[in-house]
Amino acid sequence: MRTLRFHEYGPPLEVARLDEAEIPIPGPGQIRIAVQACGLNPADWALCDGLFAGALPRGIGLEVSGIVDAIGSGVTGVEVGDPVLGPTPFRGSTAGASDHAVLDRWFPRPPGLEPVAAAALPLAVETAHHGLTGLGVPESADGITVFVNGAGTTVGYAAVQMALGRGARVIASAGKTYADALRALGAQVTDYGEGMAQRVLELAGGRINLALDTAPVSNSLPEVVRTVAKPADVLTVSDFAAAHQLGARTQFSENTIHDPGQVLGDYARLAADGKFTVPIARIFPLEDWRAAAELSLSGRSGGKPILRLA
Repeated sequence: MRTLRFHEYGPPLEVARLDEAEIPIPGPGQIRIAVQACGLNPADWALCDGLFAGALPRGIGLEVSGIVDAIGSGVTGVEVGDPVLGPTPFRGSTAGASDHAVLDRWFPRPPGLEPVAAAALPLAVETAHHGLTGLGVPESADGITVFVNGAGTTVGYAAVQMALGRGARVIASAGKTYADALRALGAQVTDYGEGMAQRVLELAGGRINLALDTAPVSNSLPEVVRTVAKPADVLTVSDFAAAHQLGARTQFSENTIHDPGQVLGDYARLAADGKFTVPIARIFPLEDWRAAAELSLSGRSGGKPILRLA
């Protein structure tokens, strides 16, 4: 089968390559799918650079949608031919950007949710949910103001929708690409850049209760910290080095780890009903993976690049 992977660590565009590999066999508790679509994320390129280094080669592609074509022992509740979506294990010699992928966790793909839209969901949904829950945004958040920095990212865009769904007042930082769409969702929006903290404080009429940073690593985290009463009221899913220096929390901090449970299935159903979305930048065939990677790495993708395999 075709698979996108790397055999050494280094710059993603230098080490990633399209290979031929054996079709994986699902183990106990696993299923295998014929992949229809795979989302690409900054985490893919961080793995190429050596994050969570381990045995090589290692596959690329951390979220997929496809059709079940093999079932491991002990698996119940799913049949060959079922459409599913889910995150892809990242320590194997192949991953989601392949003709076939093995999954440890999966959810039914609801009728009305197309493969490409489904493949955009897993990482954005679970990262946003994990960030908001770890931050302490309650399921009923009336009276709480949440600031989402980087709301034009896929995780940030998902987090805005989730926080609004919990009843929070949401202030979001975003560029022009998604500012109007975020306002239409119900968020108050300000631009990035110099003076962001002051603009947020003016919109809020005082300090923010909780702030989630989903922006690419830059120099914005100090500005985010200025919007809250104390640094621990900020959680970042990206800028871990600055968080350590400033006293903010990260998604890996103590007391922020949460079982994702059924959240992906819940939001897949909302997406199928048109009530939740993750922005998609462009759709590429697998053989055009390099163009997709370049877009993802640019920091200006305007959504999630998706590889379409079938």
